[in-house]
Amino acid sequence: MWLREELLKSIWHAFTALDVDQRGKVSKSQLKVLSHNLCTVMKIPHDPVALEEHFKDDDKGPLSNQGYMPYLNRFILDKVREDFDILEFNKMCWTLCYLKNICTKNLLITDNDAFKVWCIFNFLSEDKYPLVIITEEIEYFLRKLVETMGSEWSEEKFADYKLHLNVKNNCLTAWELIELVGMGYFSKGMNHHTLSLGINDVFQELIMDVLKQGYMMKKGHKRKNWTERWFVLRPNSLSYYVSEDQVEKRGNIILDRNCCVESLPDKDGKKCLFIIKCIDKCFEISASDKKKKQEWIQAVQTCIQLLRLGLSSPHREARLRRRELRQRQQAEEEDLVERMKQLQAANENKQRQLEAMREKMEEAAAKAALEELRRKRTQLDLQDRYRLDLEREKMVRQQMEEQVAQKSSELEQYLQRVRELEDMYHRLEEALEDERQRRSRRRRGNCRPGLGFKNAMNLPVNGGCGNRSQAAKGGGGGIKGWQSWSRSTCSSRGRCRVKPGTSSKQDKDLKDKVAKHEAQCASSVV
Repeated sequence: MWLREELLKSIWHAFTALDVDQRGKVSKSQLKVLSHNLCTVMKIPHDPVALEEHFKDDDKGPLSNQGYMPYLNRFILDKVREDFDILEFNKMCWTLCYLKNICTKNLLITDNDAFKVWCIFNFLSEDKYPLVIITEEIEYFLRKLVETMGSEWSEEKFADYKLHLNVKNNCLTAWELIELVGMGYFSKGMNHHTLSLGINDVFQELIMDVLKQGYMMKKGHKRKNWTERWFVLRPNSLSYYVSEDQVEKRGNIILDRNCCVESLPDKDGKKCLFIIKCIDKCFEISASDKKKKQEWIQAVQTCIQLLRLGLSSPHREARLRRRELRQRQQAEEEDLVERMKQLQAANENKQRQLEAMREKMEEAAAKAALEELRRKRTQLDLQDRYRLDLEREKMVRQQMEEQVAQKSSELEQYLQRVRELEDMYHRLEEALEDERQRRSRRRRGNCRPGLGFKNAMNLPVNGGCGNRSQAAKGGGGGIKGWQSWSRSTCSSRGRCRVKPGTSSKQDKDLKDKVAKHEAQCASSVV
């Protein structure tokens, strides 16, 4: 059964060719002709009334492919049967579109070869419109074509061509692929016939699902004779023809999951025998050699195995696997791109965080430097202050030392004065004691007082009368006290008389005054 997507690709080319203005719209009359031709080649009963009913709301303007698609699905594709000729269907769509898009006169291939390349393009192209074939499928087709022609595939040459494809978004249209094959860029050194045979082999394999073909001998069912036939193996059948042009078909071996293939021993003069057992019949076949025999057995066994697994043709399965692989790779690439974006965003976020941290660190460093500067300034100020305080203290200490030295000098002078006073005091005491003794002698001998005292003090004595007689000042309050103590009443003749009972009291008062005067002098020095 032909897939709907493969049929739609050929119809899309025909519809696009009818779209003269390239606006995605085709007139109703042209759609009627296209629909009639499709129904004819696909062996579907044509209903012209259905088309009129489908588009009855719009009889004036052209119709878009979106409006034609529901009609195409409902009245044509849903009614497709397996017995129509796919080649006739493709040739009808090819006839509508190729003259408007390409000319094969300047190419190495014929129109028939271009048609086969066009069919291969529809098979390998993506299921997206407008139709294009991507780089991986281009490489798959060109590699198979070169290997079919017996040449060696050049990776370097295709790598150079891929650089040219990058300009065209890594894809080609059907007409660009036909031009690439027709220019012979990958088939240099090959003649036209070899290139045509290679295109036909790839076409038979991919489009017609021909897995293997060649001449073998077949044993008849009725006459039991051996006849050479051209065998063509497809996923669900093994057909045989009179010759390789496949014009006259002689029979068809239907393969299913109940069939099997076995090797047979040589018999009746025939070698390299194998048998295909079906439910109702068995077919004995003879290959040309043992290698061909093994290849045919393996190919038939592969088809039976695929039928048991419920799979379609190997090439369709391989195409599906390639698409799934590309989808997984694309998903992985998108996931990788998304993760790269996330990592980039996270990296940018980290960079912003690091930048913010760096700014904070720089700000903290600036603050620390400012604080350090302030600290140093404060330290210098404190050092200057301490230095000034030290200098001030030093000056004060020097002043105090000078004052202490001055006070010490004054104290020394004072002590010297005190010693002098003490010495004077002792002399006065001695003089007083002498005076006492003289007074005592005067009383006893009625002698003149004051003579011995005046000699002891070395002071002049006023010879006048009354209270004006005083001793000369010899130092401080002790002399004044002595003056108060030494007053006496003078006689009219200049003689001094000492009052009885006053010598001991005056002596005590003199000692007290001298002690008080010493204490005051000591406190003033301190």
